[in-house]
Amino acid sequence: MKVFAIDLSICNGCYCCQVACKDEHVANDWTPYARPQPDTGQFWMRLNEVVRGQVPKVKVTYTPNLCHHCDDASCISGCESKAIYKRDDGLVIIEPDACTGCKLCEDNCPHDSIYFNEHLNIAQKCTGCSHLLDNDENWDVPRCVDQCPTGAIQFGEEADFASFIKDAEFINPEAGTKSRVYYKNLPKKFIGGTLYDPVEKEVVIGAECTLKDSESKEIFKATTDNFGDFWFHGLKDDRNYSLEMEKDGKKKTIDNILTDKDLSLGDIPL
Repeated sequence: MKVFAIDLSICNGCYCCQVACKDEHVANDWTPYARPQPDTGQFWMRLNEVVRGQVPKVKVTYTPNLCHHCDDASCISGCESKAIYKRDDGLVIIEPDACTGCKLCEDNCPHDSIYFNEHLNIAQKCTGCSHLLDNDENWDVPRCVDQCPTGAIQFGEEADFASFIKDAEFINPEAGTKSRVYYKNLPKKFIGGTLYDPVEKEVVIGAECTLKDSESKEIFKATTDNFGDFWFHGLKDDRNYSLEMEKDGKKKTIDNILTDKDLSLGDIPL
């Protein structure tokens, strides 16, 4: 059974995956696998670019998104025309000639990965480039994987990616659909800030910063760098934290820091 393995730590946001998907499917009819993808409005491989935090503590996250080729796919169970099926290799296909355009699969997909083609009156999505895998001996991966310059997107047998999967996550685990797209280094919340001495009008270097999860009591440590900056990465969503900062007997505490979003605490006097 095939899987996609995506490591976001080496995705540089080049959009090659998205462009390659368009190049392969726009104006190309691969029936019975897929009819042509429209020029606009559909991204069977979609690179989501998200700006996180607030100036000056800002990070950009890139996340490739595609059909999850789920083992428990709600699009298959909800398709009244039986146009959607799962192949023996794990790829999920919408058979274009059997699709009646009822839009139930688009509504049922919890991953936002199915698009509706109004012109053709059919649902469409990523096929894993199964037309290439089946019919061209020179191809053993989809176009998006082949064109990824950093190797962030990989594809192959599940057994071959066992070590990757062991530490991977699903992008939408609450859906419970048994996705076959595994991610490493999905973005977690961060808190950042800058300490400065209001009297000396200089940044504070080497201050000890301690962040405490008010619920779990988990503690995170950081030290301000040569710019007076501190960062806490990998924090859980919607947690309440308290932050204590100390240097040379001077101490400051900030309570009720909520990670409902990535946070820049700005310039903090010590």
